Amino acid sequence: MPRTGEQPMDLETEVRGDLLVVRVQEERIDAAAAIEFKDRMRELVDTPASRVLLDLSCVTFLDSSGLGAVVAVMKLLGPDRRLELAALGPVVRKVFRLTRMDRVFTIHERVSDAL
Repeated sequence: MPRTGEQPMDLETEVRGDLLVVRVQEERIDAAAAIEFKDRMRELVDTPASRVLLDLSCVTFLDSSGLGAVVAVMKLLGPDRRLELAALGPVVRKVFRLTRMDRVFTIHERVSDAL
């Protein structure tokens, strides 16, 4: 469903040891959602964890703005904390592969693979 801006972006978190899992419960991270995604992630990564795992299993579309937002979150974490990705669908995986960002991020097939 397209974002209307009325409700906050649905991101769920779970702490598992030194890992913060953030589940993106949205179908799209695009130009309309990228700024809100970054803002919400900025709030959520205040949780002390050495690794942050972004569960993208619900995301079916990611454009260049969405990719830029994910990269911005990685930079926000700084050099001492890692942003990892999991459960990329075919369209999202293709964006990371075509931009060679699949070489920048650790990408797991499933969330369970990162635990």
